[in-house]
Amino acid sequence: MSESTGKGWWSAYQGRVTPHALNLAELETGAVGLRSYEPLLIPGLFQTEEYIRALFGDVKPKHATTEDAIAFRLERQRTLVGENAPAVHAVIHEAALHMQYGGPSVMRRQLLHLIELSRLANVTIQVFPFRARTFLGVSTPFLYVRPAVEELATVVLEHPNEPIYRDTQDQLSQYRMLFDRLKESALPPIVPSTTPEAQAVPSSLLLIQHLLYDL
Repeated sequence: MSESTGKGWWSAYQGRVTPHALNLAELETGAVGLRSYEPLLIPGLFQTEEYIRALFGDVKPKHATTEDAIAFRLERQRTLVGENAPAVHAVIHEAALHMQYGGPSVMRRQLLHLIELSRLANVTIQVFPFRARTFLGVSTPFLYVRPAVEELATVVLEHPNEPIYRDTQDQLSQYRMLFDRLKESALPPIVPSTTPEAQAVPSSLLLIQHLLYDL
């Protein structure tokens, strides 16, 4: 895909970041919907710069300088507020919220950032709690990228060496069903304007607020 004639803002990073990063940016830019599940990390589109730096401080990006990789990921995040911003629905496992990337202060600002992002009309964020019943697929992160034509959707699976792409109709159906099951088992989405009376009901916002209290 990165060899295609398609041009966009990502073209300026050709040779500076990995082909996968270029592919991902092109897919996200052309999407009308993104469904993301992450068991151990905050999704890339939601990461603060401090959080990104903490991640890249442990593992140097392949075929890119750290600054290029950070700048590229931050640039990708403009997709959330662009003129044709896709509808983004993310389910994040509670484990990812406990991981201390960069330490307590970094994680505190990252959790607050999730609450702010949920104010965007096109962004839905849910937390999959430890207490939820687990099932096959809960340990595997994936991104379902839906363009205007559903049949042309792509599932991106992260892998230590190279990402794996899935795009057959059977595979797409499998991941749609998996995401539906994840969101049904997750807590209700973050709603920053939740009234105090509703705070007694378990929700993604309430869980994050409890985590913030402990940081």
